[in-house]
Amino acid sequence: MIRKIFVFFILALVISTTLIKNHTKNLDEKIFTAKENINYLNSLKEMVKLEHDYLTSPEKLLYLYSLYFDDELNYTLRKNIIIIDDISQINIKHLNKNE
Repeated sequence: MIRKIFVFFILALVISTTLIKNHTKNLDEKIFTAKENINYLNSLKEMVKLEHDYLTSPEKLLYLYSLYFDDELNYTLRKNIIIIDDISQINIKHLNKNE
């Protein structure tokens, strides 16, 4: 009788250990995935913050404008801007740089 109880107890320990290990493995995978997502979002946040900090000051914008464009940019009205969804909508003959 004691032998049957001992075998049953050992078998129960083996089964419970297997279940606990599987559950722990699943939790570790979820934790790893969450940490990877957090790392990706943190790096993305840092890049956006750097871009925001770099481009938000008017002095920086004026400096970049003078450095890269040298009066190449022109003002256009919002009503003159056309949204193009397909390359076939572009008509090169009717483009006018003065509008």
